[in-house]
Amino acid sequence: MYPVVRLSFGTGSALSGRLAILACAFACSLGLAGPAAASQLIDRNVSHIKLAVNSHGVALITYRAHGKLIHLIARGAINARLRPTKPGIKQVHFRLDYVGGLAGFHRALWKHFKNTCQPYDGPPLAWEVTACKATDGSYWALQNWRTPLPGLGFAPWLIKQKQWWLHLSHWSGAPAELDVYQDWVYGRHIPEIFGQLTYRGVGIRGFGTTYKGNPTDTYGRLLYLDTHNSKYGKGWKREEAFVASGPPGLFCFGFFKRDPLTGGHPHPPGTTHKKRGPATGDMYRLTAVGPGVTPDLMWEAPALGKYNSNDPNDASLEHDMNTKLDQIRNGWHKCLHH
Repeated sequence: MYPVVRLSFGTGSALSGRLAILACAFACSLGLAGPAAASQLIDRNVSHIKLAVNSHGVALITYRAHGKLIHLIARGAINARLRPTKPGIKQVHFRLDYVGGLAGFHRALWKHFKNTCQPYDGPPLAWEVTACKATDGSYWALQNWRTPLPGLGFAPWLIKQKQWWLHLSHWSGAPAELDVYQDWVYGRHIPEIFGQLTYRGVGIRGFGTTYKGNPTDTYGRLLYLDTHNSKYGKGWKREEAFVASGPPGLFCFGFFKRDPLTGGHPHPPGTTHKKRGPATGDMYRLTAVGPGVTPDLMWEAPALGKYNSNDPNDASLEHDMNTKLDQIRNGWHKCLHH
């Protein structure tokens, strides 16, 4: 069920007591961020989804939404641009025609659409609905997941927060990579995750964020963190969303208690300053929106658990992960705490 993500493990004796644990996390929260445009968001709360691609690299997505049958034509984008040195050059994006070709081709292209897409044989995909391999060897995929859930474990109180977002991607070669680690910080009392989001060896980042942490451009990408069986309740709950930053595409998040009325956190009416969390669970899941029109990525692993000062394996693991974080940071000024 997972995409092309490097699920990185520690080495040596550091993992002997943590065999089920992916190597490990660090540092400081980048703050709450709300939902942003996906790669590429095409609709919400859809059903009966079908994907077809013709020999000219044009896709037809047929589905039901908003009480009607929709024939969506998508074309004109593949992969992603690396971040330019200055803003102004737009990230790649599809040209979308929700009337079956009448807008872009001035005819009902969907009625005589010849599908030449072959069965999918690419890397495993998270949240996959359907995918296929085009005649030119590129891949198309549709992924569907609850992107806009509110953070801090709040149950959705707005209709838009309950929506499932359908994301379309088109790529060739390797998609982006998501490396995620776990360890402890601040006297080894606080579990954290850290890592980096990269595309073709380059960190994925934008040019800025709003005060709520949303990217202000189409190069920034959000990562959505879910926690399982935490203080928020049984099952998966959304904890936070945050961006990767800096040349490394670095991110880090600590499991602290958080005030829902500060830091730009969305919260339901009547919420007080009572802190929520820490949302440590028995598993964690991180979903990253792919750059450009490349597929979304997901990492999932058992939680590392509390630090055991009497266990030399934990000490070794902490040392290894501090070294790993410093390697990823490579002098970048965020995520300094060990």
